[in-house]
Amino acid sequence: MSALSDLTPAEEHRYVAGRFLDVARRATAQQWDAPAPVSGWTARDVVGHLVEWFPAFLASGAGVVLPEVPSVEEDPVAAWTARAGDVQHLIEDPGERVLENPHIGTIPLAEAIDRFYSADIFMHTWDLARALGQEPALDPARCDALVAGAQEHEEAMRASGQYGPRVDVPADAPAQDRMVGFIGRDPYWRPSRER
Repeated sequence: MSALSDLTPAEEHRYVAGRFLDVARRATAQQWDAPAPVSGWTARDVVGHLVEWFPAFLASGAGVVLPEVPSVEEDPVAAWTARAGDVQHLIEDPGERVLENPHIGTIPLAEAIDRFYSADIFMHTWDLARALGQEPALDPARCDALVAGAQEHEEAMRASGQYGPRVDVPADAPAQDRMVGFIGRDPYWRPSRER
């Protein structure tokens, strides 16, 4: 695997979307209704979030309409496979397209996908893995880079309501635990059946 700094946005998306798919494929049918670390969510809801929020963001900011995907309720893995494939196709050939947003300005489409969607997939891989009773083992360099990039926008990030309060972890905790705590998750969270 190349160093994080060496990856193009398309390579980064392929990597994080593939890791998320690897986690999802190991789920049993019964596990999709298991609680997730995000309050009120199940494992299925984690997939649903990633499948459902991004199309509106792309449509409003870049005029890009993603195809419909299979139902997350019926087949979360098929839904994720289709959504990740559509986004991968888009990020590999973004052309001159840009994304315009009143909060972030105008940025190249591939950069927008990388900054907002690939990062979200990476973070939610931890949620899905924990909901399914798996150990996520996220790349430490990516964890550190995500926190470093987010810290300068922390006030706005928290004000958005999309992240919980920071969960304190020891300064010498693993990078994954520091990232998870930064985004408002308890690194020691496990489904209740495992507690």
